[in-house]
Amino acid sequence: MPKYIWLLVIATTINVTGGSFLWPLNTIYMHNELGKSLAFAGLILMFNQGAAIVGNLIGGALFDRFSAYKTILYGTGLAMAATLVLVFTHEVITAYAILLVIIGFGNGITWPVMFAMAGSLWPEGGRRSFNAIYVAQNLGVALGATIGGYVASISFDYIFIANASLFIVFFLIVLFTFKPLDNERDRQMHTSVLEQSGKIRNKSAFAGLFILCGGFLIAWISYSQWQSTIASHTQDIGIPLEQYSALWAINGFLIVLGQPLVKWVSNKVTSEKKHIYIGTVIFIASFIIAMFARDFTMFAVAMVILTVGEMLFWPAIPSLANSLAPKGRAGFYQGVVNSVGAAGRMIGPVFGGFIVDTFNIELLFFVLLFLLIIPFITTRFYDFKVNQEQQRTQ
Repeated sequence: MPKYIWLLVIATTINVTGGSFLWPLNTIYMHNELGKSLAFAGLILMFNQGAAIVGNLIGGALFDRFSAYKTILYGTGLAMAATLVLVFTHEVITAYAILLVIIGFGNGITWPVMFAMAGSLWPEGGRRSFNAIYVAQNLGVALGATIGGYVASISFDYIFIANASLFIVFFLIVLFTFKPLDNERDRQMHTSVLEQSGKIRNKSAFAGLFILCGGFLIAWISYSQWQSTIASHTQDIGIPLEQYSALWAINGFLIVLGQPLVKWVSNKVTSEKKHIYIGTVIFIASFIIAMFARDFTMFAVAMVILTVGEMLFWPAIPSLANSLAPKGRAGFYQGVVNSVGAAGRMIGPVFGGFIVDTFNIELLFFVLLFLLIIPFITTRFYDFKVNQEQQRTQ
């Protein structure tokens, strides 16, 4: 890989490692340490994701019209400043909530530019440049979650210090090494979702996209419970913080190391529809195991199964969306997929927290198992009208 891609990979790993000290523990901290309800914690996480979506749109637009270097610098600087203030104010729930939203917004500005730069700096690398960032993100998740759990078991105060320290390192890397990237990039490699929206011409394809994304939304609502309600549940039944964080370390390392397995399965089963079917069955199996889990080993088994499912499910959705997209509309269709995924991460913690606060965690598991039937239906019928139109034109 070119040296600039390596630079992005290193910076990404540091940034995500810092963030992974905090994000798996947000719900646990707000619920168990600050005494807030799960629904309240979910609401704050919803605002965090909402701010990230706004940041994504702004970051993409600034990349097109302004400077990649300055856009990343401003976004990172904002997030870094918020993490520094959080070190001193994290025991005040109002400050915690506001700063979490600011961090989401700052990171939201940064990430679309990082991905756009990866494609722009190494266009001949194709998907390898984006895969390098994806692997770096998961390595960061694994490292941050592994270390973060042990740090939090000593004191939550150290978590916020570690988070801020790595954000400072990331900011310094951007400040002193990213400026030449402005001269290397190709501005034509990225356009924002807003610019591509325009008038919907192929209505059957667009309707098919939204049907497909309905199942994607449900999958993300279900998956996000591991970061919210299930996280708090593990604490309620006495699983130590370092062991809960180890679950996310397993997730991150398995995604990095499991790529050959995904390639082997993809060669054997070429249909991406079948990848979603298989992935959904695996999701269901993981939630059934989690429902009866009472110790770390069973939760670890459930997480391994969940991770295998996501490695099949997540890539299949954007791939099918790309096949639906009319010529010149692929970017817009991918933007819709990303927005739906973010919406699932927004809704999930609030949805799950409300059910657990009002009823119990057992009912939530049954609701999730019922909802996970929906991806089978949406995947089966999303392209029904598109295929009918193609047959009529032949």
